[in-house]
Amino acid sequence: MAEQTEQIDFIWSGTDKNKHKAGGIISARSEVIAKTELRRQGYRVIKFKKKPKPLFSKKVQAITPADIAIFARQLATMLKAGVPLVQSFDIVGKGHDNASMEALLMGIKGDIEGGDTLAQALKKRPLYFDELTCNLVDAGEQAGVLETLLEKIATYKEKTESMKKKIKKALTYPIAVVVVAFIVTTILLIFVVPVFSDMFKSFGADLPAFTKMVVSMSEWMQAWWYVVVGIVVSLVYTFGYFKKRSKAFNHFLDRTMLKLPVVGLILNKSAIARFARTLATMSAAGVPLVEALESVAGACGNIVYSEAVLKMRDEVSTGQRLQFAMQQANLWPNMVIQMVAIGEESGAMDSMLLKVADFFDEEVDNLVDNLSSLMEPIIMVILGILVGGLIVAMYLPIFKMGSAIK
Repeated sequence: MAEQTEQIDFIWSGTDKNKHKAGGIISARSEVIAKTELRRQGYRVIKFKKKPKPLFSKKVQAITPADIAIFARQLATMLKAGVPLVQSFDIVGKGHDNASMEALLMGIKGDIEGGDTLAQALKKRPLYFDELTCNLVDAGEQAGVLETLLEKIATYKEKTESMKKKIKKALTYPIAVVVVAFIVTTILLIFVVPVFSDMFKSFGADLPAFTKMVVSMSEWMQAWWYVVVGIVVSLVYTFGYFKKRSKAFNHFLDRTMLKLPVVGLILNKSAIARFARTLATMSAAGVPLVEALESVAGACGNIVYSEAVLKMRDEVSTGQRLQFAMQQANLWPNMVIQMVAIGEESGAMDSMLLKVADFFDEEVDNLVDNLSSLMEPIIMVILGILVGGLIVAMYLPIFKMGSAIK
């Protein structure tokens, strides 16, 4: 069960070890924890109360990966300027617009003041700091280059989020078109077609077959619209349920998505880019290859690639070279394998992998742009067939009557 990270602010006053007056605000998950922490630091608490919330408090916001990236870069800047770690958290945390992020950072600061290393404090919050981040911070603390690795984390997360946005853009566009087309067609069938249908009945003439089909669809939709809504809601719920709980369903979905035209190519190239960038970041930090591959597996964004990387990890742990393990996986292009081979031979694995990541990032950019250009005429055709077809069906009897009058 994930640890609760919500912090409560308490106002306290008392004396320190030298009997001097002291006081301030401490953040903790409960009053007991706060008082225990103050006693551990040598303070004698005299007055203690929960800080009242302001009348117009900050709106609660979710903590996004972008917030974590900004935090990493700000903390790296503070440490480079020679600001102590605890004070850096004070500056970065209290100046944050996101109240949730501020509470998170103040909680981490409290753990550090309690004797934890930064990596240990981050590991207590797996909801916001993944294994990759924690491993890099740990390596940075041990090697004395924490600020450098924090910058690498920030750059990595910025690039990863940029890649995710491109993928979402590529997938959202066609889905949005289908949804809009469905909604427009439904509205026409329920509200517009019945008006024409009533008018046609007053004519008493036989309707064209196409018009009869559309009118029948409209009558069915009016009578059973709740069935359609129920089916759509059930499908969405079922999809979400199995997406969260079924590994087999996710494996099937990821494998199917990789085989789709254009979209599959984008997902393949983005997975390769993530693999290369994550492994490059871990390699530059001096993390052992077997340990690095375990973190890389979770960053690929696709179960098929994640399982392949874990299998590669097992093979590398037995002494096999990474390039041969990649060849056996049958997922990576020959160019990627050759770049890894050069990196292994020259000892410049991180720089070779960064070149691979940059190359595939650019490939994804071009594919997303091409997909957007390709989708525009397809959208026009789909909407034209659906909406135009309904309009033609409604006007066919009028055209037929006009020709009969002549």
